[in-house]
Amino acid sequence: MKGEQKDRSELAGLPAWLYPAGFWVGVVLLAVGVLFPGLAAVGVTWVGLVPVLAALWVAMTAWNRDRRLSVAALAALGGLAVVYVVKSFI
Repeated sequence: MKGEQKDRSELAGLPAWLYPAGFWVGVVLLAVGVLFPGLAAVGVTWVGLVPVLAALWVAMTAWNRDRRLSVAALAALGGLAVVYVVKSFI
């Protein structure tokens, strides 16, 4: 029963704490950016990196358990990289 409960708390290979932790770290960094405008870019960068870190987490931790999920996470990272490169051309 405990194993089933653990699986329910994870969504697509992500631990339940990952996005809330990323959110609160982002809030703190953005608040610091309000007080010290030179550091605002750090908070904005962090907010953009949270999905990247989540995809890396899934790709690395699920590789032996579910290759399709890991490949999907790597494809998502590839899509983000394409958006980043195309954005630089605009």
